[in-house]
Amino acid sequence: MNRIAIFSDIHANLPALQAVLKDLDQRGIKERYCLGDLVGYGTFPNEVIELIRDKQIPTVMGNYDQGIGNSSDECGCAYKTDEEKALGKRSIAWTNLHTTEENKAFLRTLLPQIPLQLGDLNVLLAHGSPRKINEYLYIDRPDATMERILDFAEADVLVVGHTHKPYHRILPSGRHVINEGSVGKPKDGDPRAGYVILQAEGRDLSVEFMRVDYDVEKTAKAIESSDMPDEYAEMLRTATGEIKS
Repeated sequence: MNRIAIFSDIHANLPALQAVLKDLDQRGIKERYCLGDLVGYGTFPNEVIELIRDKQIPTVMGNYDQGIGNSSDECGCAYKTDEEKALGKRSIAWTNLHTTEENKAFLRTLLPQIPLQLGDLNVLLAHGSPRKINEYLYIDRPDATMERILDFAEADVLVVGHTHKPYHRILPSGRHVINEGSVGKPKDGDPRAGYVILQAEGRDLSVEFMRVDYDVEKTAKAIESSDMPDEYAEMLRTATGEIKS
């Protein structure tokens, strides 16, 4: 195996996931992995879970998957304001109510991490970080912190999601930290669905960030037609994590 696709943070956005899978089919990439957060904020939790199940895509458990899988009212999300917390409570309540017990049981089976061999590189896939499911590894983490996390992971390449902001960092040790962004809820100002393609020849790693157009309005209007907060529809349109006042 020397070429794989990795995606994450679908957040119940079925049209975005369908667009990514179609793009992968067209590129002939069969090795696919998901870093979790299948549900939350969008209105297609069952459809997304069932598509991942049907395609038998190896998937890491995200913090939102953990919350919904256990019918919890906590998603492990780091909301910054009281308004964000209030909206988040509505989102997890809606998702708990509308996710079937069978699909919740599937979420509980998701993997904590996935180790891979890509070329001659040891790769570890995690949701937030290898240390904690909901740890945010933003691009500005100090090199020393990232090096310690790679030591902890015993990996040459760490691939995570959770922040919804893609980046690729090569550390002083030559090891790699990659955030593949988000399929269904980007926060980097680009509303298109995101994923990453990794290819390795020996220890040489190629990282290609991909963006795929999808029907953003279909997902946004589905949110606005439901009891899910309308603010999440606008976040899809603007591709930010910010609430418009």
